[in-house]
Amino acid sequence: MDILELMKNRRSIRKYTAVQLTHEEMEKIITAGLYAPSAGGGQRSMLVGIRREHLTRKIGRLNFLPFDRSKLLGGHVSEEQPSVIDDPTIRDGFYGAPAAVAVFGPRDFPFSIADAFCAAENMVLMATEMGIASCIISRAEETFATEEGETLLREWKVPGNYICRVFVILGHIDGACPHAKPRKTGRCLIID
Repeated sequence: MDILELMKNRRSIRKYTAVQLTHEEMEKIITAGLYAPSAGGGQRSMLVGIRREHLTRKIGRLNFLPFDRSKLLGGHVSEEQPSVIDDPTIRDGFYGAPAAVAVFGPRDFPFSIADAFCAAENMVLMATEMGIASCIISRAEETFATEEGETLLREWKVPGNYICRVFVILGHIDGACPHAKPRKTGRCLIID
């Protein structure tokens, strides 16, 4: 599949089976993230892959804890793949995905968010190419702000000045692949 077709086929998935990714699949997806562009070629992001389902569940709950509905700007994401915005009964920020990758970057580096999201995009494209479902979860900064979260960071040897910028959740889709949303018009301009 060419890269544009791959991009057109990628979907944000929020319904997963319990089937776990293999170590090799996780490694390939993380490698794609490591090859993402980074500011000045600095390669500052740190990627932590999590394949222990109970730990993924725990971090998904930690991710949801600071979620504040009152700060939402949009009111609807998807009927086919509902988000925490669509369904107030969802309490798992990772939607039951059996695996995730946490992308960390330096807290005070002005481009660490951009670097992290470039890595996340590379990973979801690789996952799509491999037939693995994924979704980028951007509520990351506060996820490890609890004592429980800080303990995990120490265990993983995440540098003290690093903060989680984004997650990529991974697994196998439960159900049919959702339809693509039509592209909104008027969002691009080419000046010749």
